[in-house]
Amino acid sequence: MIGLGSLGFLAPWLLLGLLALPVLWWLLRAVPPAPLRRRFPAVTLLLGLEDRETTPDRTPWWLLLLRMAAVAAAILAFAQPVLNPSDRIAGRAPLLIALDGSWASAQSWTERQDKLDEILQFATQDGRSVAVINLSERPRGENPLSFDSADSWRGRIKGEQPRAWEPDYAVWQDVIAAADPFETLWLSDGLAREGRAELFAVLSEKGAVSVAQSERDVLALRGIEIEGGALSTTALRLGAGSAPARAVKVVAEGPDPAGITRSLAQGEAAFDAGGMETVASVTLPSELRNRVRRVSLEGVRSAGAVVLTDDSLQRRKVALIGGGSEQEGAVLVSPLHFLRKALVPTAEVIEAGLADSLQATPDVLILADVAELGAAETQDVLDWVEAGGLLVRFAGPRLAASGIGQSEEHPLLPVRLRAGGRTVGGAMSWGAPKALEDFAKDSPFFGLAIPDDVLVESQVMAQPDPNLAERVLASLQDGTPLVTAKDQGEGQVVLFHVTANAEWSSLPLSGLFVQLLERLAISARSTELDSTALEGTVWVPEQVLDGFGVLRDAPALAGVDGARLATRSFSAEMPPGVYKSADQRVALNVLAADRQLAAARWPAGTPFLSMTRTEERPLQALLLMVALVLLCIDILATLLVGGRLRFRGATTALMLLLLWPQGDALAQSTPQDDAALLMAANNTVLAYVETGDTRLDDISRAGLLGLSTELFRRTSVEPVEPVGVNLETDELALYPFLYWPVTDTVRMPSEAAFEKVNAFLRGGGLILFDTRDSNIGRGISGGTPNGKMLQNLARNLDIPALEPVPEDHVLTRAFYLLQDFPGRYADANVWVEAAPPDAEQVEGMPFRNLNDGVTPVVIGGNDWASAWAVTEAGRFSYPVGRGVAGERQREIAIRFGVNLIMHVLTGNYKSDQVHVPALLDRLGQ
Repeated sequence: MIGLGSLGFLAPWLLLGLLALPVLWWLLRAVPPAPLRRRFPAVTLLLGLEDRETTPDRTPWWLLLLRMAAVAAAILAFAQPVLNPSDRIAGRAPLLIALDGSWASAQSWTERQDKLDEILQFATQDGRSVAVINLSERPRGENPLSFDSADSWRGRIKGEQPRAWEPDYAVWQDVIAAADPFETLWLSDGLAREGRAELFAVLSEKGAVSVAQSERDVLALRGIEIEGGALSTTALRLGAGSAPARAVKVVAEGPDPAGITRSLAQGEAAFDAGGMETVASVTLPSELRNRVRRVSLEGVRSAGAVVLTDDSLQRRKVALIGGGSEQEGAVLVSPLHFLRKALVPTAEVIEAGLADSLQATPDVLILADVAELGAAETQDVLDWVEAGGLLVRFAGPRLAASGIGQSEEHPLLPVRLRAGGRTVGGAMSWGAPKALEDFAKDSPFFGLAIPDDVLVESQVMAQPDPNLAERVLASLQDGTPLVTAKDQGEGQVVLFHVTANAEWSSLPLSGLFVQLLERLAISARSTELDSTALEGTVWVPEQVLDGFGVLRDAPALAGVDGARLATRSFSAEMPPGVYKSADQRVALNVLAADRQLAAARWPAGTPFLSMTRTEERPLQALLLMVALVLLCIDILATLLVGGRLRFRGATTALMLLLLWPQGDALAQSTPQDDAALLMAANNTVLAYVETGDTRLDDISRAGLLGLSTELFRRTSVEPVEPVGVNLETDELALYPFLYWPVTDTVRMPSEAAFEKVNAFLRGGGLILFDTRDSNIGRGISGGTPNGKMLQNLARNLDIPALEPVPEDHVLTRAFYLLQDFPGRYADANVWVEAAPPDAEQVEGMPFRNLNDGVTPVVIGGNDWASAWAVTEAGRFSYPVGRGVAGERQREIAIRFGVNLIMHVLTGNYKSDQVHVPALLDRLGQ
């Protein structure tokens, strides 16, 4: 294809025919029309007469020009001209389409899907075989490069999703090197990374390589830390060309007291013109800061624009109580000083009296060489521990001399203690200082490296006891316990058998001291993952991020070794997310703390394609029509010049008008033809609102197709195939139900369309608004981009007051008895028209009398269409949940759809008292 500005030609070689036009002009001029021959014997009778029909000796110039224009129009038409031509890769060789498919691609994923569909459409026209690979996935099967027809790939790529990690180019090099020659289109995410140049070289050996990149900015968040009581994160940008100044907003989210995830605070930051990095801060009180579960860039759908939080952000409250006052001059060697140095960087330290400390609701209480407490204080501490507190005690001279826990086990000590203590390595003692034994596998300290210089000289000894072995967390090389613990109610009591300062051991002088406290979840972990600290532990994914930055429950994945966790080598087996080991949580975020975004560099001469899909307008039919009209005019002109045409000008104009194509031939077909209207009028048809997003419309259609199938199978309702409706042009009154997926990219309908929708609602129709983000449970107040779009739509619609579906609503019993209404997600509330204020429960009925019609709207965010969606073969298109629980969730989603349609068709029929006995019987009452 060649292009001339906004005009392109798919068969440009045919334009060579235009070179023959001068020769045609010369031939037509040199060869005049054949003269008229008349035979008449009485020639003398014609003398003096003038012939009314004359034949020119040469063709008139204007007729020649007309014929030349007709031939030129035909040549141009056969060259297949198109207006606003799209970029395409011409050729017949097999085509490999390589997707980076990373988190950086998610921000422009819809644009990439449209471009991919366009390329496959062109490949179908050219008859090319195609293979599509996602470089963020590992090669699968014996033949990862499966070249197939382009048309078959168009259906398979609709479910492709970006990954939350980045491509590993090295794993594809050998696979591609072993393949037969092909051409390549690389849909790049635009980020520079290792291995790209090497993979490009391998692809270039197979054939030509073209690249398509989005012109949108790539935005991301890197790291999070606490600075001066505020959460601070770094926003990164990779822009195309000279990036202008741009403001961004970060949102801190976490659960409210009811457990519903909400926006807790927001902060703003701005990129300078050409700037690629800025710092955003969110100020929160400590109570709210500890609730934060994620910080994200508002309006950016990408795993790279999300930072998850873990224990490193949870600054625990730790109360320190010392056994005596710190004497002047001895502050730097006191037990509390060593504890402060270990805890202050990552915890909120409280130093007050015992009673005041307990009133501050600390997470941890540390008693450093504190002997006996008063009876009331002992009971207060015991109640606090049994309610879930962690009591950590350090030994010392006072505890050793107090005698507590010797005759019987003390409730605030994990083991019984022997009288006196033990001293080794001194002038008056036997033996050398003792080193620590390697931590056992069942110890929370397992895997920590023990420095050689950590030695113990004195300790309090534990009495031998049948339960002693199971309470030992750490011991010396001679087997004597160093750290013991026991559960007490919901909490735990831990005893370090040495002092918190360096008086009895060198442990407080080493980094192991801080690591031990960390493993006990006393102090928050550093934001950097330490492979040494994680070694020997196993971490299970609790929640994982998808490519769009949505946090979901983790699938059934195997546990991950701590050393591998620290490498941050993301894959399908270890995706970014929150991992848990015992009582500790670690967040693996997409971007490392030192990550910088850099633009990918390509070899000189690499052809680039625009990522934007343009709507081509073929001009072949129009030019052929012009050529045909010109030829018809030529026929009439030839007859007129030759004197064979005798009629007036009005008749000629009428003939030309009849030859001109009628408007119906040029106009587009009407949105709804008579057959479609009759089908909707004579059958039950479920409809969905066309959004203009091809992928989303396909999901809506597949979802209603699956629901229609289940209605046909389970009920007496027999719907026909669902249809999509255009709010601007289609008639809505023929459909009882509309499914309206709401996205932030949907175009706002016109005022006339809103009036049509309001008439539909007032006429008894029902619309299911689905934000598909599981976020409507936070209220219908625009908590997400989709929620904000729903709010904008609702301003123009006649929607009544709403409330979450009450337990006695007809939707809970229209066909099935339900209390939950999940879709692909199960976390969001579902909203319906609020019941009248005077609705009261009638005596003898298990529900209120709400026999007042059908709710005009149902609003939620559980993505019901994806849960209902089936393929043409009848298989479910998208996964729901995991295992048996997921299948149960899908079944409940289908039942909700059945109830919804039955409610639309029958109203509040199930509220009639005649159904009470049957409902009570099914409810078991």
